[in-house]
Amino acid sequence: MKRHIFILSLFTFQFSLFTFPLSPFTFQFSIYMKRVVFILSLFTFQFSICKAQSPYISHVWDFLPAPGQFVNSLPEYESGDDAEAMRMKAEEAIANDNRGMISLGGWGGYVVFGFDHMIENIAGQNDFIVLGNAFYSSTGAEQDGRPGGSCEPGIVLVSYDANGNGQPDDEWYELAGSEYTNPLTIHGYTLTYHRSSSGTFPAWIDADSLTFTGTRLPDNYEDLSGTGTYYVQYAYPWGYVDNHPNSSEQAQLNIDWAVTAQGEPANLPGIHFVKVYTGVNQQCGWLGETSTEIIGATDLHLLTGLDANTSDYSTDACMVYTLTGIPVGTTLPNAHGIYIVRTRSTTQKICR
Repeated sequence: MKRHIFILSLFTFQFSLFTFPLSPFTFQFSIYMKRVVFILSLFTFQFSICKAQSPYISHVWDFLPAPGQFVNSLPEYESGDDAEAMRMKAEEAIANDNRGMISLGGWGGYVVFGFDHMIENIAGQNDFIVLGNAFYSSTGAEQDGRPGGSCEPGIVLVSYDANGNGQPDDEWYELAGSEYTNPLTIHGYTLTYHRSSSGTFPAWIDADSLTFTGTRLPDNYEDLSGTGTYYVQYAYPWGYVDNHPNSSEQAQLNIDWAVTAQGEPANLPGIHFVKVYTGVNQQCGWLGETSTEIIGATDLHLLTGLDANTSDYSTDACMVYTLTGIPVGTTLPNAHGIYIVRTRSTTQKICR
């Protein structure tokens, strides 16, 4: 459109030059052409403003999981894949409301993603949600009022594009969730993983070790059986990913929770980028490590209609997949193994 406007403007200018002195016709035509250019300019301006913004992830900038049992399966690693190939697979899984799933592995493993606009920090409202696969136990297990089940909390950091370059290279601010001031929470925690023969190390990483630094939340699991057969992970009250079912308001996130490195309120007008990493460092027996899983993220301010009510996510039928993403039907097969059971509201790992 800008090119068309420029050509029309140039044509008007040239026409005026070659028809000097001005005749009534020349004058009227020049006014007409300027009016056309003005209308086209106004149309271009309105088109730019009215371009729809997506409430969903538009781009995955970085993906580096820590070692974990699902790391090379969610998304699936294939021989020859490098870091860029795996980043693209992560983007394909969780961007644009695709509702795939990625695993961040053990403590520290992370993903960085962004939106095609700034998520506004609106006072008195939760601003966005990062969807996980947490669910509560059917036994109704609780600990100090906290529901138990499969709750694998991920810590959230946010960034505002202060320099305006469209890159996630500005300061990061942690969302100070309910456990931020817990005396058992460790800030500035560092952990180094070394490659082993277990097959849990990210296969596309050439280095023999990975080091992560961040906040470590207190362990949240309990072996209710006492024999290592039934583990429950208790949800923290608020402020984390993959910690409450997606249909719970406690899964939603608020930009006002963002704090500086000194723990002071960041007072951000909004955010452009989000980083999530697994927040606990624990092993739950035969279930393996606690690992945050992500299936998408949404700007809550842009949701309308049914999508605005997260409880409506549960209306979709169940679908069962293998760990490599192959659909096997709407019910669990009899064969032993680990399966991904997905509905609109949850995505769960089920062992048979």
